[in-house]
Amino acid sequence: MKAAKQIFDVAGAALLLVATSPVLALTVLAVRASSPGPAIFSQVRVGRDGRLFRCHKLRTMYVGTPSLPSHEAPADSVTSVGKVLRKFKLDELPQFWNVLKGEMSLVGPRPCLPTQTELIECRRRLGVLAALPGITGLDQIRGIDMSNPELLAETDAAYLRTASFWLDLRILFGTLYRRP
Repeated sequence: MKAAKQIFDVAGAALLLVATSPVLALTVLAVRASSPGPAIFSQVRVGRDGRLFRCHKLRTMYVGTPSLPSHEAPADSVTSVGKVLRKFKLDELPQFWNVLKGEMSLVGPRPCLPTQTELIECRRRLGVLAALPGITGLDQIRGIDMSNPELLAETDAAYLRTASFWLDLRILFGTLYRRP
């Protein structure tokens, strides 16, 4: 299963990166036009086995916004273009590069910030940190955000117990077609 998932991740990320490159180019231009600063935002996140890595996203907040979990960031820190990018999950497109580098998976527990110690400890206790973090996950399609660390970690652990190719496909399609 692990080798098949890795092949699926790399092949899927490569195909998706090529297929979405025109959209990515347009969104980069939109981000740059809407507010000063770089279009791609890289932030340190917690990866497999608790190792830190730089997670890439399209910038949805104004430069200078404190590095906080999204649910804790001030509402006025999100740019107008950022709201659209988040709604359609386009801000995640640069993470295909993280998947190609082997730092992330297409589907898995969403990577958190190193400052989210309660979530990290819950995930460590439940064995969730043994998995690669994902661009999307079961928690995302169920609408569970990082404001409830225990529930999030339990959902991540439930995903890992039942993970399969078919579940990953259901989660990927559920992410694309989930109503906000």
